[in-house]
Amino acid sequence: MRSRPEWLLFVGAAAFVGLHTVVDTLIVPQQGTRWNDHLAAALVPLALLSAAAASYPRLQPGARAALAAVLGVLSIEGGALAIADVSRGPGRAADWTGFFLGPAGLALCGLAMVELRRPSKRSGHRYLRRGSIAVASVLAAFSLVLPVGLALYATHRPRADVAAADLGAPYRTVTVRTSDGLDLAGWYVRSRNGAAVISFPTRVGKLDQTRMLVRHGYGVLVLDMRGYEGSDGSPNAFGWGATKDIDAGVAWLRRQLDVQAGRIGGIGFSVGGEQMLEAAADNPHLRAVVSEGAGERSVRETLMYGWRAALAVPMSTVKTAALAVLSGTAPPPSLEDVAARISPRSLLLIYAGRGAGGEDLNAAFYRAAAQPKAIWRIPEARHVGGLNARPREYERRVVGFFDEALLGRKAR
Repeated sequence: MRSRPEWLLFVGAAAFVGLHTVVDTLIVPQQGTRWNDHLAAALVPLALLSAAAASYPRLQPGARAALAAVLGVLSIEGGALAIADVSRGPGRAADWTGFFLGPAGLALCGLAMVELRRPSKRSGHRYLRRGSIAVASVLAAFSLVLPVGLALYATHRPRADVAAADLGAPYRTVTVRTSDGLDLAGWYVRSRNGAAVISFPTRVGKLDQTRMLVRHGYGVLVLDMRGYEGSDGSPNAFGWGATKDIDAGVAWLRRQLDVQAGRIGGIGFSVGGEQMLEAAADNPHLRAVVSEGAGERSVRETLMYGWRAALAVPMSTVKTAALAVLSGTAPPPSLEDVAARISPRSLLLIYAGRGAGGEDLNAAFYRAAAQPKAIWRIPEARHVGGLNARPREYERRVVGFFDEALLGRKAR
């Protein structure tokens, strides 16, 4: 049984984490969202915290140590994300309660160390018991803390500052409205050849590709995904639900006088590439997409590896479940199933030989897709680094793909 000071420490820290959860989800939600958009993200963590506080007295010292350590590590991560959010911009009012998650997490980790040193009532060799606890702690870190931590980061990704940039031609700042009422920030360069391309998921990082397309006369709409940089909404670094953003971009481009009917394409990078695939499967006005660096976004892609993923499936399942709770969004369909529905829209898959996050699954996406389709593996490239690895060939392939699909020109 726990002593009173340790009980007060655990319950007090858990209560503070619960308070921050309420502030972050219900009282001060992300811009453009409402409190009832985050009910699962509030109620499920509160229920788990209550269950942890109620079960804590009845656990053995090793289990109490593991419980305090898990909550402590996740609290420290939450505090670090709040600090990072403020350091990159004005932040949110919820970040002020988030600042104190770090000290609370450190206190919980200290409590875990105290509990580890406490003798157990169970008989048995002390060193064997401690060794078993160490092994169980490592397994818990990989199967619980790591996937939940990834989900926590994905749904609380700090926004980056967006400064004026050189897009190779004059551009204007635009606001694109989604079907569910979010305002997305973007830049637009007018088309000179009657065709336009959406670049996704952010205005930060892939502007060389924008300048490349602008040089060849394409209009380019560079769009921030919901929850990213200047756009409304809650972030999800795995992109679940963000096909609405691409659909909104397509609808916006269809209203521009410089863009001719049937000449809208998209290019997406990493999570943006995954969303481009899903958007192309359901939006007939998105006539051609380049997806670079798509990979795993839920346990559905993990299962595509078959028996080779036996050890990865449990962790991927936990991550998928945590993402669903924290984002309030159901897991998206498998990208293999999505790829099968893209035709008759044109598809170009690009992936790196030295990539990460399941990029090698692009071969399976390609097999599932119907014509017209193409795939390009760049052995020496890193994740979404195709243009840096082979700039001339990248420009020839990507521009040629859009020329043929959107302008009817035969690719060289």
